[in-house]
Amino acid sequence: MRSVREVSASIHIHAFSPMEVKHASVNSGVTVEEVLKAFKETGLNSMPGTAAEILVDKVRRIICPHKIKVAEWMRIIKAAHRLGIPTSSTMMYGHVESERDKAIHIDILRRIQKSTGGFTEFVPLSFIHEKTNLYKTGLSRPGATGLEDVKVYAVSRLMLGDLIRNLQVSWVKLGVKFAQFCLNAGANDLGGTLMEENISRIAGSTSGEYLPPSEMERIIRDCGRIPAQRTTTYEIIKINA
Repeated sequence: MRSVREVSASIHIHAFSPMEVKHASVNSGVTVEEVLKAFKETGLNSMPGTAAEILVDKVRRIICPHKIKVAEWMRIIKAAHRLGIPTSSTMMYGHVESERDKAIHIDILRRIQKSTGGFTEFVPLSFIHEKTNLYKTGLSRPGATGLEDVKVYAVSRLMLGDLIRNLQVSWVKLGVKFAQFCLNAGANDLGGTLMEENISRIAGSTSGEYLPPSEMERIIRDCGRIPAQRTTTYEIIKINA
């Protein structure tokens, strides 16, 4: 971050998941709060709310047994919000979780947001199963169906309402055409163009990494929406009416 700040004082640094914050805390022998304070003082602007997967410990013991527990994820996220570091929020679904597990996850996010107001957006992430050990060993189902994807966006919008106003659909996970469809099922944000994407690609995604802004605008206009350019924290820069 110091190197970034030497180049630019204004570039937005969005980095370090709760898992990485915990790792830094353990390795450096200081508290999570001290790590977050040091990150903020060095130039951190916001954090990804990843490493969430499903916020139900019995599910996490199957799909990510070495990641932090639900209580730790919540504590780190709340600490970041208290220090004025906004975060995104995510949910990876379509593997071993139940409908109830998804509802519990979204409700946890809703309750945190009521308390802190620190989430900038919610990003449901449909599980790409094809090349994962979880699927190859028979532990998970073969990803979510299309109807399940639509239901996740619709129910997320109903549960989160205006608390988390921005609901992002990932064309990298769903493909461009289906991502466009989900913009009419509760989502209001199309993300995003990536410089490098490894997680979905290694798991078997074929949707790619790059989508030109002009194509994004065409997709958005075609489903009756007005494209707008935004910042990482969702301030509108330009409306392309």
